[in-house]
Amino acid sequence: MMQKQRVIIVEDDEITSLNLNMSLQKHGYSVVAVCDNPEQAENKIQTHNPDVIIVDISLQKTSDGIELAKRIKEKYNIPFIYLTSYSDEATISHAKKTEPYGYIVKPFDPNSLHATIQMALFKYQVENERKENIQTLKLDKTNLEKMLYLKKSDSEPIVPFGDEYHLDISKCETFYQGKKIKLTKKENAFLRLLVAQIGVVVSFEQAMNYVWDENGATENSVRTLVWRLRNKLETDIIKNASGIGYYIEEN
Repeated sequence: MMQKQRVIIVEDDEITSLNLNMSLQKHGYSVVAVCDNPEQAENKIQTHNPDVIIVDISLQKTSDGIELAKRIKEKYNIPFIYLTSYSDEATISHAKKTEPYGYIVKPFDPNSLHATIQMALFKYQVENERKENIQTLKLDKTNLEKMLYLKKSDSEPIVPFGDEYHLDISKCETFYQGKKIKLTKKENAFLRLLVAQIGVVVSFEQAMNYVWDENGATENSVRTLVWRLRNKLETDIIKNASGIGYYIEEN
């Protein structure tokens, strides 16, 4: 039997919270707590660890709901949906900054309520899977150095690649026909990533996570880096894997 999805309602209007509770139970949810203030809500969140939280934007006619939502986002990583009778621009603009998973406008429609919750849970699942995938794709520098070490020649810290290129892993420098190629720190890091996984596609995500220490790198950042790197290399050894990333062929 499938486990019911657990919901906490944070609503200070008794009639609305009663209607929400009944509607949710009819749609097969388990309402684990009904709260009318932020303090009580936080206690119940810690106790029950719900799947989703429905929060009235204006508890006690203030924006306590928005403040509560900020704490839910920062401390608990649980999807939340705003319930509101307000649709004015200022309130919505303020609420948007907390990045809710949906809005329900009073008076609510039970079917729309169910659809909004399901969309919120789906969006939350997708986001978490993406974060996990990115973590899996991350190559830390220690592992990469090990991979390069296994590819080196027996007597020297040299990893040959392409046609007449080699990487000196002790100096972190790249050479073509014995002549050093001047590369930036990011270009060098990306090339090491390609050489460590020669014959395997390095995805955009891997490149962004390994090459850029700071946040904000995009696929276009990677493309620009590859364009600059190709201009510095004597031959066209970096191959495209359309829409996925780049690789260097094995000799």
